[in-house]
Amino acid sequence: MKKMMIALSLVAIMVLGAISANAFGPGYGPRGKGGGPCWGGPESGKTSSLTPDQQTKLQGLRQKFADETAKLRETLLVKKQEMQSLWSSANTEDKAIVEKDKELRDLQNQMRDKRLQFKLEARQFLTPDQIAGFGPGAGMGPGFGRGQIKGRGMGPGRGPCF
Repeated sequence: MKKMMIALSLVAIMVLGAISANAFGPGYGPRGKGGGPCWGGPESGKTSSLTPDQQTKLQGLRQKFADETAKLRETLLVKKQEMQSLWSSANTEDKAIVEKDKELRDLQNQMRDKRLQFKLEARQFLTPDQIAGFGPGAGMGPGFGRGQIKGRGMGPGRGPCF
């Protein structure tokens, strides 16, 4: 009985911890007040921020990027799952894993190319001061959002800048 109470207490603490961790919103980002850490939001300490026109252009660019990469992101997800399946199977030949890895790397390189193009297009409508604000951690965020591929999505990130 005592072990059962301890186990239930631990489960309750973990659930409450998970709920409280997810209760907070994404903070200040491109859609939040202040523009976010790269564009002069409270976390950045910088004074420059995106103008309403720049915000509109960036949002349009994000949507274009998301639309253009949707199929690629879906294919990447499938290939990653196939790769996990190959690794977890005891009968898989090494050659099959190597081939699947090559396919996966090719798709990841395509995604990197699209991300680079997205950043270059976004850079075109920034001022020199805003461009100077690009540094480590600036640019693409950690991913397309939580929930995609265990929190590591492959899109135009809703991270620190884009």
